[in-house]
Amino acid sequence: MKGMSPQTVGLHPLFPSKPDYGACCNGCGVCCALEPCPVAYIFLLQFKGKCRALLWQDETNRYVCGMVVCPDRYLSLIPERLRERAGKFFASRIAAGMGCDFAAEIDDTPESN
Repeated sequence: MKGMSPQTVGLHPLFPSKPDYGACCNGCGVCCALEPCPVAYIFLLQFKGKCRALLWQDETNRYVCGMVVCPDRYLSLIPERLRERAGKFFASRIAAGMGCDFAAEIDDTPESN
């Protein structure tokens, strides 16, 4: 991002490349690895760093939001019968499926030792 200092984040070796701004989300995880979203602020009380609800899925080789796929893992007050409804609520709060809204320049070249 313009005017910000570079950050290094660790992502799974098979993570998909970050899509262009506005393109369909592909589960690259870059946005959640760099900063928590409003859902994390409010429900996880996390204000900086890699979101602890960022989950890698081996089956699909992509990241997903744990608050969407298994919210009861993070919020013990959610009964299992409301898990799906809670996941849909969180998906709507993070605009899941609406396209990439993280405008950042990514340098994914490996670091030399």
